[in-house]
Amino acid sequence: MINEFEYCPRLFYLEWVQSRFEHNRDTVEGLYVHRVVDAGGGRMGTVEDPPFKKAKSVELSSHRLGLIAKADVIEQRNGSVVPVEVKRGRPPKHGPAWMPEQVQICTIGLLLQDNGYECTEGQFYFAETRKRTTVPFDQPLIDHTLTLVAKLREVAAQPEAPPPLIDSPKCPRCSLVGICLPDETNLHTKRSTTAPRRLTPRDSAARPLYVTEQGARIGIRSGRVVVSKGRDEIQQLRLIDVSQIAIYGNVQVSSQMMRAAFREEIPVCWFSYGGWFQGIAEGLPSKHVDLRRRQVAIAAQAGLPIAQAMIEGKLRNSRTFLRRNARTDVQREVEQLKSLAEGIHRSESIESLLGMEGTGARLYFSQFASMIRDESLGAFDFNGRNRRPPRDPVNCLLSYVYALLTKDLTATAIAVGLDPYLGVFHRPRFGRPALSLDLAEEFRPLVAESVVINAINNGEVSAKDFEFRAGGVSLTQKGRRSVLSAYERRLDTQVTHPTYGYKITYRRVLEVQARVLAAHLLGEIPEYTPFMTR
Repeated sequence: MINEFEYCPRLFYLEWVQSRFEHNRDTVEGLYVHRVVDAGGGRMGTVEDPPFKKAKSVELSSHRLGLIAKADVIEQRNGSVVPVEVKRGRPPKHGPAWMPEQVQICTIGLLLQDNGYECTEGQFYFAETRKRTTVPFDQPLIDHTLTLVAKLREVAAQPEAPPPLIDSPKCPRCSLVGICLPDETNLHTKRSTTAPRRLTPRDSAARPLYVTEQGARIGIRSGRVVVSKGRDEIQQLRLIDVSQIAIYGNVQVSSQMMRAAFREEIPVCWFSYGGWFQGIAEGLPSKHVDLRRRQVAIAAQAGLPIAQAMIEGKLRNSRTFLRRNARTDVQREVEQLKSLAEGIHRSESIESLLGMEGTGARLYFSQFASMIRDESLGAFDFNGRNRRPPRDPVNCLLSYVYALLTKDLTATAIAVGLDPYLGVFHRPRFGRPALSLDLAEEFRPLVAESVVINAINNGEVSAKDFEFRAGGVSLTQKGRRSVLSAYERRLDTQVTHPTYGYKITYRRVLEVQARVLAAHLLGEIPEYTPFMTR
């Protein structure tokens, strides 16, 4: 943590105080480089014990300094000890190591000295060059390290994280850049006028696993997820290639699979056979308690401005989607949606905002059929929104995809540290992920309704993909697979972020918006800005 604080005080705060961490290529490579020393080995007792040659993974502490550290390697030479730290990469061109690394090893040296050992220098072993460099523990380095520790304690006691670095070259390689959002935060707070860099991590290669086969069983064997039914194996894939597991209807999951999912932070989501989102399991809750405390306080007292921004985003995105895709004249509805969006911030309560949102939804869905191609109108007639159960194929598709979007935003909210059941627009109700539904508002036209319109117009679903029972409509097995494929394809579509100007996928946009909301709740940025396409 002293290393992290020297590198970036905000990085230290996010990791140490808020317990937030993400791996990237560098951290995973670092774990691999450390695999030998982390295994431990050798003996090292107190200073009075017999001499030793080498000890690995040694934990040191000092009550006087108030510090604990784990040294990679400690070697004893001619009565004195030398700590050796293993690092990936290579040393800088000028000097034995970067300053964050120097203060880290100096701290270990101070702990050894405080435990009675003679220790005047430390060494680094760089894996790329396979060579060692030496750092002498001179007085300027010791003074700088002790001053740094005192500043670290002051920052850790603060109620808010330090501001991000401004246009720093350190940010692109930081594993927490997708959590910190340094350039985006500085843009909102006007600490920087430079356009944000595209620093958010690339989308993971892992993708959701959807299991719709009734009576199937999901297990794990030798690091691979195995879907089987009876004695027949349906599918097998690597655990590292799975980002979520979505289960529809009567599908079993082994306890071994659940433990592996918890360990790898893979959410397991349950849906009814018809597609209603019913629950999610994702290991232990986030340690980011302060965020949930702020969320509770704002949801109860000051959530209206956030809700207004979300509904404005929904209305403007609905207007844009309708204007771009309608096959008839919808100018009147487009103008009315624009007028509603411009007047959103004049609403004085959640109740009045609900009325404006409802008016906008009626206008929008009154022309929803105008976006369906003429050849499909017979099988996909649409006369307004209905549900529970949906009474026509279009409403069936809308409900199904809305549930998928809610599932993804629930998983995202949990990953960010938010409580998905405590919303600012949708009122809390038993079993309702209110915050996920809030976040979904601005994405309904852009993701969910876009999937429905394109799936119909492209012929990915047809009348044969629906079952009609007791006045309700549901998708067949084939229909579900077609819709799931279209939905995942939409999430993988790249879009230029209207606020930040860089290109990211809709899958990443969902996370960025959740983190923007979290930053606003924590007081890091002045207001929540919805995602609105031009």
